[in-house]
Amino acid sequence: MKPVHLHLVRHGQSTWNVEGRLQGQTAHPDLTDLGHEQAKAAAAALTSLVRGSVAVVTSDLVRARHTAEHIAATLGVVPTPDPDLREQALGSLEGRLTSELSAEPTPDATHVSEVRWGGGESLEDVHRRLAAPIERARLTAYEHVVWVTHGDTMRVALARLDGRTHREVDWAPIGNGAVVSVTVARG
Repeated sequence: MKPVHLHLVRHGQSTWNVEGRLQGQTAHPDLTDLGHEQAKAAAAALTSLVRGSVAVVTSDLVRARHTAEHIAATLGVVPTPDPDLREQALGSLEGRLTSELSAEPTPDATHVSEVRWGGGESLEDVHRRLAAPIERARLTAYEHVVWVTHGDTMRVALARLDGRTHREVDWAPIGNGAVVSVTVARG
């Protein structure tokens, strides 16, 4: 059985990206003009990668949905929202300027990826949450699945897809509008 080609796309630049605010699962930050251009560029890149049947699945947060709309229109499909593709919830830290934050110590005997900063989700929680959409991608009848999601969610998904734990996430930068493609075994 042929594998699934999974294309992960980070949403275009949002108004809160520009302001330096932690977004987390805050729903309303929208794309900037540059963000719309990045979404269109991602859509153009996907046209050269996608050959065959395709589904576009998106985080239900505005910045991802609006990015997905550009991509889905270019590929001739309708995007499907999936809250499992949301960014890591950051609780009381959401909306804060990154310049206002100060370092907090990691609790004793706890890995930094297991702390629920601001009362939100830990990276371990996100790693666990992504099991379901990864399984749906493995079981799909489509040849290509495009996920429109968020930077940290992409990093955690790539770790999970590579068989790495929440403690082994690669923190290399992923720019707004970036497309990362991986091949996923079915079933």
